[in-house]
Amino acid sequence: MAVSAILFDFGGVINNMRWEVARDLEDEHGLERNALLKSLYGNEEWQEVEEGRGDIVQWAVNAHKRLEEGVGKKLPPLHQQWRDTWHPIDENIALIEGLKSHYKVSILSNADLNLEDRIKETMNIHHLFDDIISSAVVGVSKPKHEIFHLAAKRLELPVKECLFIDDAERNVTAAREVGMTAIHFRVHKEDVLADQLAELGVRPA
Repeated sequence: MAVSAILFDFGGVINNMRWEVARDLEDEHGLERNALLKSLYGNEEWQEVEEGRGDIVQWAVNAHKRLEEGVGKKLPPLHQQWRDTWHPIDENIALIEGLKSHYKVSILSNADLNLEDRIKETMNIHHLFDDIISSAVVGVSKPKHEIFHLAAKRLELPVKECLFIDDAERNVTAAREVGMTAIHFRVHKEDVLADQLAELGVRPA
């Protein structure tokens, strides 16, 4: 079946999360590899935040505490230092601009309640999307199947006409399980999204 819509994850697909910076900070401060990632996102507290039930301020405070407890010393605000280096993946945003004339385009992201503000106020790219789904707003997160069905429904399309792109393999797998075509995109592996889409016959104008 032909692709009618392309659904983009945000972090890692539209916004570069700079994993190499996280590794450098971990090495500099004697932290275990992936400590920054795990302290922020590898816990039930984040799941509550990303599904709109948690306290985002307390989550950030506790994430920093987890880092300090893991290394046994006081640390500067490493999470913020890492997040300050994140930036848009310009080639993917240009790709979205080219795709928009032929396909419906949306964001489907596990994120906190501030995602839409960042897209609109900070990045000023909200006009590129037909829909934006933040897990915290809808109360369900990937890889739960419900959120993929919701995304297709809001675009008024069957799931089989949707193509989903994510940097997390488990979310790609879940999208395929509900009937979507899906691409595993990894900017840190130097994947080229335009080439991955072209292999599926999807090209910008």
